[in-house]
Amino acid sequence: MDRSTQDSRTSQSKTARQLIWTSNHSFHGWTCSQCEWNSPLPTLLHDPEAKTAFDRLAAAKFRDHKCADHLSRLGSADDTDSFTPRIRKLVSQGFKPKDAVELFLQEIALEYRNQPKVLEQARADGEDFLRRVRAGLI
Repeated sequence: MDRSTQDSRTSQSKTARQLIWTSNHSFHGWTCSQCEWNSPLPTLLHDPEAKTAFDRLAAAKFRDHKCADHLSRLGSADDTDSFTPRIRKLVSQGFKPKDAVELFLQEIALEYRNQPKVLEQARADGEDFLRRVRAGLI
């Protein structure tokens, strides 16, 4: 194997990984699509400007991490308990992000009508998704 082929494969493996926002009942933060690296959101962080600063810091840490130093990701990076994949799916089907969040919230209101904590979490995740879209992170 010549050196240029090996260099292009190394380059592809570095660019193939993605920074993914994961939000579920046990974890909120950024994860790597290829390995178990993560950057959890600090518990008491609520200010949108502070969250944006955290996102920039997590992105820098993500660029610097080496997947070889972490375990390989076994399953999907998006947990089934997370609301973000549902919103992303609507966006991938052609909805604008704001419309996708509104439709998603209507779905959640029907599915979890007697669970106010789930509804509140869905609203918070929807707002956070839109904030990240506006910031160009998603």
